[in-house]
Amino acid sequence: MPTSASASVSVSASASSTTATGPNSDLLTRLNSPDSQVQLKALRELKNRIIGNRTKKLSFVKLGLVPAVAAILASKAQAQAHSQADHDSNLLVQSAAALGSFACGFDAGVRAVLDAGACPNLFLLLSHPHDKVVDAGARSLRMIYQSNLAPKCDFLQDKNMEFLLSFLNSENENVTGLGASIVIHSCETMTEKKALCHAGVLKKLVSLLEGSPSQRDNSLESLATIMKDNDEAVSEFVGCESGRALSSVIELTKDRYPRTRFLASTCLIAIRNTSSCYLQDMGIKTKLVHLLLELHDDPGQVGDEAPFAFSSLISQKVDLQKIALEANAIDKLYNHLQKNHLHPKRFQGLLLALADLCSKLESCRSRFLSLQALNLVSEALTHDSSDIRTAACICLRCVSRSIKNLCAGNFMNEMIVPPLVRLLDDPSTSVQVAALSAVGNIVVDFTTHRSLFLQCGGVKQLVQLSRSMDSTLRLNALWALRNLMCLADYMCKQGIFMELTASSLASLICDPEPFVQEQALALIRNLVDGCMNSVELVFAEDGIILDAVGRQLQSASRDEIWIQGLYVLSNVASGNEVHKEAVMHQLVPQADNGAQSLILKFLQSNESQLRIAAVWTIVNLTFPSSPNAFSRFVKLHNAGIVSQVKSMANDPCLDVKLRVRSALGQFTTFSDGST
Repeated sequence: MPTSASASVSVSASASSTTATGPNSDLLTRLNSPDSQVQLKALRELKNRIIGNRTKKLSFVKLGLVPAVAAILASKAQAQAHSQADHDSNLLVQSAAALGSFACGFDAGVRAVLDAGACPNLFLLLSHPHDKVVDAGARSLRMIYQSNLAPKCDFLQDKNMEFLLSFLNSENENVTGLGASIVIHSCETMTEKKALCHAGVLKKLVSLLEGSPSQRDNSLESLATIMKDNDEAVSEFVGCESGRALSSVIELTKDRYPRTRFLASTCLIAIRNTSSCYLQDMGIKTKLVHLLLELHDDPGQVGDEAPFAFSSLISQKVDLQKIALEANAIDKLYNHLQKNHLHPKRFQGLLLALADLCSKLESCRSRFLSLQALNLVSEALTHDSSDIRTAACICLRCVSRSIKNLCAGNFMNEMIVPPLVRLLDDPSTSVQVAALSAVGNIVVDFTTHRSLFLQCGGVKQLVQLSRSMDSTLRLNALWALRNLMCLADYMCKQGIFMELTASSLASLICDPEPFVQEQALALIRNLVDGCMNSVELVFAEDGIILDAVGRQLQSASRDEIWIQGLYVLSNVASGNEVHKEAVMHQLVPQADNGAQSLILKFLQSNESQLRIAAVWTIVNLTFPSSPNAFSRFVKLHNAGIVSQVKSMANDPCLDVKLRVRSALGQFTTFSDGST
């Protein structure tokens, strides 16, 4: 019977748990023993059992073994830090090694070590007279500082800077490595980077380039950290030792060790990305591209990190993307992507590298699509890892910039749209934002292919996200809706509008975030661009949308918002008499108001796009065949707008000049162009 079977399984599992817990509990008892020999044996056994075994690490963390080990370290480090007794030194070495093993590549272990208060005592070991104790403490701390959970070092405090320099000046390789690890982990702000340079850290790191392979690698990674986005540090490094330091790093790209070649390349990338005046030689660029593509073949950590460095090298750089295309980068990355059981980090990196490769050049996108790589990207949209789902969306966004393939509807299909729409409801905000950016591309200007997106509930999801408390989600949702609205037919626009509602749109126009305001206005601009029925939509709910637009034009302080808002009114002004008069009401004050008209302010703007939008609006308001065009012309004349337009006949912007010519042509139809 099911009941008895279930009971049998439960009893069996319980028995198994008891068996496994017995020896582990005994280990805890021995660690807490007053006999130091028993403790020493227990520490060695514990260390050997957890090395490379995450399952056992977690089990022992839950049993509370980390505080017991930390207590042994504390008792010996604080009471006998300078003892010469080999036995005490062995306890220090083994307890430090066990804590380092818990922390190695395992955040739960790092958290347990930190919670047990072990870090200060590990730092005490660095001043111990026995080298083996110093080595053990430094190695354990380095394991901790490989995790993001490690405590940050405030380099702006003189005492901390002195400690760091003492580590970097140490003759012990593990201690200098620890110093480098602290720099890599803690150096984030420009103020910190400059403080390190001023304290002589950069020069010390340069000297370590001549040290052992370990010191050399630590130096390269630390240098890349300090020089990233830091012009001052790059200039100091390039000029260091009359350029010999830079030459040394370039030479290290030929080193026999893949890790060293990789770190040397990241150092050169940091220099080039920070100061484009350096490393412009075509040979260096080509070498870096080929080197990083070669390092993708490494089966270990270097291969996992190589795609990210490659992305950093080519991102936003058309010249390097062309070199990469010529080096068959897309084919090589695609071949790696096809491999089974990819490490999640490598999978993510490959997708991002392909995204950067396809971000600018149509030739790259064409090659990517010819390989049927889109199939792998679409599969990645449903991956368990949120980082991979995000990367897949970013890759899709970049590939879908292909106008040729967008026009052919190659992205609006069952393979891509349904999983992409589902990601709009992903538990990860990063995935949602990336999915929105991809959606924003694939819905552009494809009236014949929009039905699938609508059928999958895409509009409902976008509207829901436009009401999110997260401003980034609101912004990207509106951007996607704006693109979906572009050149759509009336039925499509009406459907989107009904989902959004006039009151929600009015609220978004007045959103606290200026960028959201701009996208909301741009969406409405696309909504009213077209047939008369579309224009009529903004008059729903007693014209709440039009009033919101008018208020924003009065209160905003950004040209981008004014431009979008004015184009909304320009499009509305292309409608019937009711529409035109509503626009006049927003832009031209009543005669007894005494306020300067908004349109006059925009005509006098230094921003050419704003002047163009303002003249377009006047052209639409004074179209001669409109019944009340002359009446509006008189009002514009009395407000000083006609004379302002006439003064713009020789505007420095050609587009403005052409629009002004159209306006002046219409003015002449009203008698002689004056009143």
